[in-house]
Amino acid sequence: MTVLLWVVLTPLALCVAAVALVFLVAIVRGLARDVRTDPATEETAARVAALGLLPAERQHTELAAPLSPALSVALASARAGDWEPAAELLAATLETPDWEGRSALAERLADLAAEEDGWLRAWEEARPADPGAALVRARGTVFLAWNVRGGARDEDTTAEQTEAFRRVLARSREEHVRAVALARADDPSPYVAEIWTALGLGLPHEELRKLWREVVDRAPHHYEAHFAALQYWCAKWCGSAELARAFAVRAAAGAPPGSLMAALPLIAHFEHDTSDTTDADRTPEMYAAVDALLADVAAADPAHPRLPEARHLLAYYLWLQDRHAAAMEQFRLVDGYVGALPWRYKTDPAEEFCRARDDCAGHVPDGESGPSPRR
Repeated sequence: MTVLLWVVLTPLALCVAAVALVFLVAIVRGLARDVRTDPATEETAARVAALGLLPAERQHTELAAPLSPALSVALASARAGDWEPAAELLAATLETPDWEGRSALAERLADLAAEEDGWLRAWEEARPADPGAALVRARGTVFLAWNVRGGARDEDTTAEQTEAFRRVLARSREEHVRAVALARADDPSPYVAEIWTALGLGLPHEELRKLWREVVDRAPHHYEAHFAALQYWCAKWCGSAELARAFAVRAAAGAPPGSLMAALPLIAHFEHDTSDTTDADRTPEMYAAVDALLADVAAADPAHPRLPEARHLLAYYLWLQDRHAAAMEQFRLVDGYVGALPWRYKTDPAEEFCRARDDCAGHVPDGESGPSPRR
């Protein structure tokens, strides 16, 4: 009897299971179809495409903004072994003078020198006392030290990497001394660059303060100098959340409009925010900080080399505060480049940038997104 029941019921059970499987597949396919054809999702995608915004795979993850044609030529020439366009471009920053531009340009050239310095050695041989070559050499050695260390956390960095990192950074101290000796007396650039050495070596606070006085005596509102010093005062390096915030607030309070110093309190907040909600980003203080940066960005020289970085930060916090139209204006101005805070701290910077941007696009009615971005 038991065998007979088994023979009868087994085909029936298999049939029921097959029918259930068919229904399950149909349900899953239906859900997938619903997700793919969600009108809201399709509408946002259409709006993003109509605005001419780029998908994640077309976002540049190493730069915050496009390079100037002159810098692109200088970098390409240097890669080919010709140092003169770089030397001329850097020398031109002394004419105005343009200290922000000089530091930003030296940073780009130094990044290249850390990878391949044959062109820089040729420059040094041709012009041994050139202050530009000395500056790029010192900054390039700092980049080299970080390349040797790698980007892993301290606990995942080997003792050999750490020792090599410190050894190369120690060499950069000597090179910065030489860069200072060759520089013009009013040039803050070698001192600005040396802040990164102080950070990496964990130099005492008093040494950083001494270096800082050299910077502010020459350029009291230099953006990269303040950004670097703020990193030094962060808890992850040589300071604390309290020291970083105090430094940022002081710098922003005494700065003229357009200096972009208003970005510093937001950076200090970002560096020490461990919450998993947006509550900390929606306090009265944070609304005021974002408003201050909005005004600072509006007053800035469009040619300020750090303006795109400020726009990225501004877009992020405007988005977190659901100020979608204002955020969208900033997103559109920097679209195509995501090598800036906060995106560069993310696992997939391009995806995170596009997720925030597209969310804003989905909340902004047609006609409120501003003019088409230039390409």
